[in-house]
Formats: sequence, structure tokens, C-alpha cells
Amino acid sequence: MVSRADRGPLADWFWTIDRFFLATFILLMGIGFMLSFAASPPVAERIGLPSFHFVERHAAFLLPSLAVMIGLSFLSPRQVRRTAVIILILAIAMMVLALFFGVEIKGARRWFSVGPLSIQPSEFLKPAFVVVCAWLFAEHSRQPDIPGNLFAMILYGIVAALLIAQPDLGQTILTSTVWGAMFFMAGMPWLWIFLLGGLGVGGIFAAYHIFPHVAGRIDRFMTGEGDTFQVDTAREAIIRGDWFGRGPGEGIVKRILPDSHTDFIFSVAAEEFGIIFCMVLVAIFAFIVVRGLSHAYRERNEFNRFAVAGLVLQIGVQSMINVGVNLELMPAKGMTLPLISYGGSSMVAICVTAGFILALTRHRPEKRAQERSLFRVSHGVPAE
Repeated sequence: MVSRADRGPLADWFWTIDRFFLATFILLMGIGFMLSFAASPPVAERIGLPSFHFVERHAAFLLPSLAVMIGLSFLSPRQVRRTAVIILILAIAMMVLALFFGVEIKGARRWFSVGPLSIQPSEFLKPAFVVVCAWLFAEHSRQPDIPGNLFAMILYGIVAALLIAQPDLGQTILTSTVWGAMFFMAGMPWLWIFLLGGLGVGGIFAAYHIFPHVAGRIDRFMTGEGDTFQVDTAREAIIRGDWFGRGPGEGIVKRILPDSHTDFIFSVAAEEFGIIFCMVLVAIFAFIVVRGLSHAYRERNEFNRFAVAGLVLQIGVQSMINVGVNLELMPAKGMTLPLISYGGSSMVAICVTAGFILALTRHRPEKRAQERSLFRVSHGVPAE
């Protein structure tokens, strides 16, 4: 056990980290590994691979992902900004390369092969994009002469264009929602709210008419006609699980559910462990969002406030989309459940997000005392 009297990087980290956040992220990784045993063997068997192929690959990414999360949690806010800028530049460059040289799967070029690994750059772009935009919004708020909001809008346009070009409408919606929430926190004028809201609605209508697969998913969701096998099977798995589930390894519907280890792992969890277990899982994600927004509300540093709020909203909205698709509340979007679904890029990228959250929510008494002093001076408040 690390004593409070100890002095050193590890001791300082241990006593300043938000241990509730840390425990929650590790818990989700453990649940994801447990569910990989239930969800992935049927998929591997259907495509002629060893039963535990995806389980082993999932396990192989656990320790590197945990190391990334812990390593990033040691960073200062300034180092978080610099790291995010580097990740953002690399992710944008790889997304451009993926459009020309990437692996095409189901008509989309979202993946870039590096040796035996298949990397999805857009997963790494998301946390970096949130942090960089938070910095731009904070700079504009601190000094209105700095066109931070304009630069954030330009950056959003670049990112949205790259995501649409892949195409990846699910990630575009996720990124747009989080960016809009951060812009709102930064004091977006009402004119911009209505303007950007109108553009968002117009973009959805445009996507419906431009991309056949988007139109097909929306039509199937609205009418229930066409190929609805995957969502119908997911619903059947949830219903069959009832409140307490069929028991570990006792799921039957999961054996015919495509993508049960990725997009529809929530349905597998419902079949084998029950609706109550799924409610607890949803509550864990809600806890991350509520605790993160609570940190943001108390934070005096505007960059930290915008970044923490944006990062936890990214996890929350992504999990909400995944669960909504499983419950047939939204059209299918191909969105993973953070730290639960199979996928190396998704797991490492979410751990980058978690590492940034842990770094930005650490308790820094000296810095907070300085900020309070500056606040008193700038507002004419007498010293205590």
C-alpha cells in the first residue's frame, strides 16, 4: 500500500487520481473480457476459426490498453493537450491514407493495415479531437481576440468530411453531438444553435438520399420491412434472457446473431446474464457521465472543464447509441460498446479517452490554490 507520507511520482499519482473512475474503467474492461467468452466463440466457429480466436485477441489487447490508460493518466493538462495534437495529426493523416490505400470492408474504407494489425484511425481521432477542440474553445473564452471557436469549426468540418468520405455516418453523428455539446458549454450564441441544428437535420436528410445503406437502415427501422434479421435476433436474445438470464454459456440465440461479439454484445449479455445485469451495465456508463460532468462543473480551468465534459459525453453517447440499436430504439449504426465489445482499435482508443479523463480529473492542490488566488484578485475578492 502506498502511504500518504511517500513522495514520488507513483505516490503522487495514487493519492491524486480519481480512484472511482479508475476502478470503473478497469471493471468495464473485466466485464468485456468476461462477455467475450460468451459472445465471440459462435462467431469464430461460423467463419471457420478456433472457438477462442477472438477471446485470445481480446485478451492480447487488455494489458497494452491498460498500460496506455495508466501511462496517460500521469500527464499534466498541458501534456494532455500536446499528446492530443500529435494523435489528431497522425489520425487525420491515416484517415486520408485509408481512403486511398485502406482495407475496404462492406463498402467502407475505415481501416488501415499495419503488418498483422488492422487499425481504425477514426477511433483514435475522437478523444484527440475532443481535447483539441476543448483547448480552442477555452482559448477563445479566455481571450476573445483569439479565433478559437472559428478554428474549432474548421477542424470539425475537416473531421466530419473525412468521416463522411469513408463513409461512417455513426461516428459522424457521435462526433457532431459531442462537439455541439462542447460548443454549447463554451457559450454558443442562440443564432449558431439554430443554424447548426438546422445543418445537422439537413445533413441527415442528405445522407438519407445520398447513401443507399443509410436509407436502407432508416427504412427498415421505420417500417420493419426488409432484412431485419440482425436486430430481430438481438431483440429475441434480450427477451429470452428475461430478468436473470439463462446462465453463462447457456445462450442459444447468440449462436445465430451476426456481430454478436461487437455491435450486439449487449444482447448476448441480456440473454445469458439477464436484464438486471444489463441495467447495472447501463448504470456504470451513467456513473461515468455523471461523475465526469460533476468534475467539469467544479473545475475552474475552462480547458479542463470542456475536455472532461466532452470526453465523458463521448463515452456516454457512444454507449447510448450501441444500447439503443440493441433495443431497436435507433437504426443500426455499427457502434461498439466502450470497453465491452471486441475490437483492438476501439479498446485502445477508449483507454486513451479514459487516460485523458484520469489525467484531467486528478487533484492538484497547489494549482487549485493558485487558481483561487487569481480568481480573488481578478474579481476583487478579499483574501481569506
